[in-house]
Amino acid sequence: MYTKRLSLLLTLWLLCLAPKVWAQENTSFDLKGVVKGAKGEPLLTANLQLVKDSSQVLVKVEVSGQDGSFLFSGIPAGKYKLMVLHYDYALYTSGAIHLQKNTDLGVISLAERAVALKEVKIEAQKPFVEQHFDKTVLNVENSISSAGSNVLEVLEKAPGVRVDQNDNISMRGRSGVMVMINGKRVPMSGTELATMLRGLNANEVAKIDLITNPSAKYDAAGNAGIIDIKLKKDDRVGTNGSITSSFGQGQRFKSNQGLQLNHRTGKVNVFGSYNYVHRKDFSKLDIYREFFSLNEARSLQGINDQKNHFSHQINSHNGRLGFDWNVTPKTIVGVVANGVFVDVNRATANTSQFFDRNRQYDKYTTTNAISGTNRNSQALNFNLKHTIDTTGKEISADVDYAAFQSGDIQDFTTRYFDTEKPMPDSLLYGDLDGKLTIKSVKVDYSQSLKSMGANLEAGLKSSLVDADNDLRFYDRTRGRNTLDTNRSNHFIYRENINAAYLNLNKKWSKTSLQLGLRVENTSAKGEQVAEYAEVEGERSFDRNYTQLFPSAFLGYTLNKTHDLGLSVSRRIDRPTYNQLNPFVYFIDPSTKSAGNPFLLPQTTYAFEFTHTLKEKYVTKLSYSRTTDNIISVLSPEPRPVPDPNPNQIPVVIQQDRNLAKFHYYGASFSVPVSVARWFTSTNNIEAYYGLYQGNLANTALRNGRPTFSINSTNSFQLPKNWSAELIGVYRGREIYAFLDIQPVRFLTLGVQKQFLDKKANVKLNVTDVFYSNKVRATTALTGYYERFYQRRDTRVATLSFTYRFGGTQVAPARRRTGGAEDEKRRAG
Repeated sequence: MYTKRLSLLLTLWLLCLAPKVWAQENTSFDLKGVVKGAKGEPLLTANLQLVKDSSQVLVKVEVSGQDGSFLFSGIPAGKYKLMVLHYDYALYTSGAIHLQKNTDLGVISLAERAVALKEVKIEAQKPFVEQHFDKTVLNVENSISSAGSNVLEVLEKAPGVRVDQNDNISMRGRSGVMVMINGKRVPMSGTELATMLRGLNANEVAKIDLITNPSAKYDAAGNAGIIDIKLKKDDRVGTNGSITSSFGQGQRFKSNQGLQLNHRTGKVNVFGSYNYVHRKDFSKLDIYREFFSLNEARSLQGINDQKNHFSHQINSHNGRLGFDWNVTPKTIVGVVANGVFVDVNRATANTSQFFDRNRQYDKYTTTNAISGTNRNSQALNFNLKHTIDTTGKEISADVDYAAFQSGDIQDFTTRYFDTEKPMPDSLLYGDLDGKLTIKSVKVDYSQSLKSMGANLEAGLKSSLVDADNDLRFYDRTRGRNTLDTNRSNHFIYRENINAAYLNLNKKWSKTSLQLGLRVENTSAKGEQVAEYAEVEGERSFDRNYTQLFPSAFLGYTLNKTHDLGLSVSRRIDRPTYNQLNPFVYFIDPSTKSAGNPFLLPQTTYAFEFTHTLKEKYVTKLSYSRTTDNIISVLSPEPRPVPDPNPNQIPVVIQQDRNLAKFHYYGASFSVPVSVARWFTSTNNIEAYYGLYQGNLANTALRNGRPTFSINSTNSFQLPKNWSAELIGVYRGREIYAFLDIQPVRFLTLGVQKQFLDKKANVKLNVTDVFYSNKVRATTALTGYYERFYQRRDTRVATLSFTYRFGGTQVAPARRRTGGAEDEKRRAG
């Protein structure tokens, strides 16, 4: 029934558009020609890119045939430029092409690569934040203030992106963000993801795309959208590379070092990179908690006031090696291997004071913890791309294998003071061992439907995930070494997802339409090993479900000044493997966290309307409705009835749970301003309202408030190759489910000097100049109230040096992505 209704809706939609389409088809023309080499030989599979003359926006891509001929059909009247790329020849760029009729460009001759082209010098620097019709782009490579930072710090400066006190990333007030690197999903989430991003050098990154409404070609995961981190790549011919080195000093020392090498010949491209990150950081967290009875009187039961100091040191090694081989002019194969090795040493100091129901001091405890964490991963991707013919038929395939290993050693010592009876020191030792493997295969096919003037995309994907995590806690109080079965756990998880998608794209002179449908079947089974389960089978589940994910985009150009767009999609965010894992993590005597094996996926219908003025000013209006919304909840742990220790303050447990509904209303505005030739200001304003509805932790929730954020990036071009940058961020008061977060503001500034013909640069920046990037928030439930205050090592001065060596001749590059992206993101 659902499919029939969808088909009927799409048919009616196309019928409504048909008159306009027929009227516009007469204003489109063909553009053709022949590509030849310097000696007059026809060039097969030359890459031809047609762009708008004024904005350089890509219109269409074609590939030359056996005789070097090419044809762009159905192109609207206008002014264009044509770029022709071929591995054995220099880049060709035409003059302005005024397309007002069917046009034959004749023979286009490409120059030999022996004549090296000079590097194109673009004096105008891209702003840190750019708003596009379909996404927001962070130009990290051009940002002075990002030099020497890690990627998580860069994301914190992005408009609409927030990193909370638990290292969860949200975008425009919504959770469920999918993070990718070069089109591959990152194999972690939550704290694991944050640790990885802190270990990734921003000097490695070219740009970051923030995509809020992806098409059906993407995996259906990611309710809030996609964050795609694009690493730098060297497209120059011959042997080239770059080195980066940065040193930063906040309250703790930080350094990032990187080397990137690339060797490109006519048919083979070999590339590799290595990056090392050494960082020392800290976090201070003050928490005040009040506990109340659950009866109508809501009388105070007790108070817990604690101070936490977390310090950690990260040593991260990240290596990448691969090659592309043009087997034939139509076939390219590639292999990419990645290895990431992260070692984190943490030290925690916690002091907790306890007060009775009369607010009188009772006792206090101290907990000191030392932990060592290892997160290692190895991934191998084999990819193939084959051009079937000159009509645009193309097939590509990816085979991925990835393995992840995690190891944690935790050593807790808790001391009790001023208790009624003397209590011995509590010694708790934890040993976590985790293994995860991901196997994935995907195939994509595309072709041009010339009879319809449209493009068709289709694909299949299958993935298999196996996870095995064993957590053992030992009670070493009074010299014992006893396995604590209440905290220990052994969890095994297996998941298989099979998917297929179909996308249809059609463009007319003023109208563009994209319709897509993705179907995904998920089979998942999780089991807590019986030796730890309180009741055998209590914490096991077996799920199998199939879902449809339609998407659509309609674009319309009113005139040269105004462009409109409307996108609709349905998406899903499955729980990560750690979220499903029922492990109980000990934090301090009064706090712990736990997974939830019965957590359901959250699904979202999202709508977005976009208006672009003069291809410069972008306004977006958004609405989304999420069911079974996954949120993190802090609440007192349920007490037994009758309670043997009624005067004991409850333990607070942090756990992800499903909330019934979440409604999101948002608006964003991009206002770039050229104050002077040497001073440009890009300002992005995000305003939204999120309404949470449901019942969790004995509390009926209907909560939300309007909020807004402002991101202002200001660039200054100074004499003698000097430049400067100033970024200001303000985020208003925000509601996240039960959490009420106070406003946050911070300022970052930096200067840059380029030299050696702009092959080298030195950057100096200071982040969070006034040390104001601090988080204050409160949460309130039935029987529980909490407020916290968090500070981190955010004010850092960093000196960075970058040098690019090798030739200046540029060749076209190909994509290198894999098929295991969604599974890898959830590996954490």
